[in-house]
Amino acid sequence: MGNQVIKIGAGIIVAAVVASPAIAAETDAKAGSHAFGGDVFYSSDSEHSETLKLGLDFDLRWDGPADRLGLRVERARFSPLGQRGKTMERVYVRIADDDKAWKWDVLAGSDGHTALGSASIHNDALIRQEYFLEREIVETPIGISKRLYSTFAGAAVDVPLNERNVVTLVGGLQEFTGDNIRTHLRATYVHVVKPELGLSVQLRGRYFRNSDPREYDYYSPRYYAEVLPVVQVRRFVGGWQLLAAGGYGVQRDSGRNWRSARYANLRVVSPKFQKDWAANAALIYSNTPTSNNFAYSYLQLNFGLAKSF
Repeated sequence: MGNQVIKIGAGIIVAAVVASPAIAAETDAKAGSHAFGGDVFYSSDSEHSETLKLGLDFDLRWDGPADRLGLRVERARFSPLGQRGKTMERVYVRIADDDKAWKWDVLAGSDGHTALGSASIHNDALIRQEYFLEREIVETPIGISKRLYSTFAGAAVDVPLNERNVVTLVGGLQEFTGDNIRTHLRATYVHVVKPELGLSVQLRGRYFRNSDPREYDYYSPRYYAEVLPVVQVRRFVGGWQLLAAGGYGVQRDSGRNWRSARYANLRVVSPKFQKDWAANAALIYSNTPTSNNFAYSYLQLNFGLAKSF
């Protein structure tokens, strides 16, 4: 089953790369511009693990973040459990297109040892579908020293119950270097309380199960479960998207009883219709474990800016 995850992911990337010349030729006439940008990603946790990624993007074709073709160079520094950091360089090709019924975004590259990146494709139909792929190194001491990777492929569907109620279902498989395969199941129920305020309440459920628990040093109990009520406000001010969300619920795994689960998200995104430049910033806090310490907290910050010319 694990090899199938890799084959599915490789198929998505290969199809996107093969299609890119045709897409670039088709959209050159409408775009006619290039772009240069960069972003910073930083995360830290209660176990003194830190990740810092600095990325530079040069787009040969640019019509906004969702319609582009270009190159990305990234330097990533991983410092797990307060240990001495290890720096890695990555190079990617980025291709995105939003001019069709199906909109997609591919970031395909390598660190010189293996393929890395992400890919997603979705439609905007009444019942929205999305298919996605992610491949990254495992950010633990053994993961960094032995170069362990994970490949996550899955699908999501949004099912509207009526104008104010939506259910989102997500399923996926995550293969880790070695023998472990993680099965993911997620469900979210969203009720819009005040459309004019962008106010909604959500109930998020999450479950995953590992086929080979505790194979290495990343968090991998036999199973993990979480139930998280969330309140979210999303407003548009002058075209800028402002989002704030917070949740408090419960979580448990196969070795521990139910404990509190906490979540917070602040996000700012520049106007979607602005083609000359794009900016975004986000802060995320969570205490969902990613290590074997259940008394855990995780903070993530990122900022990105791109300018066309």
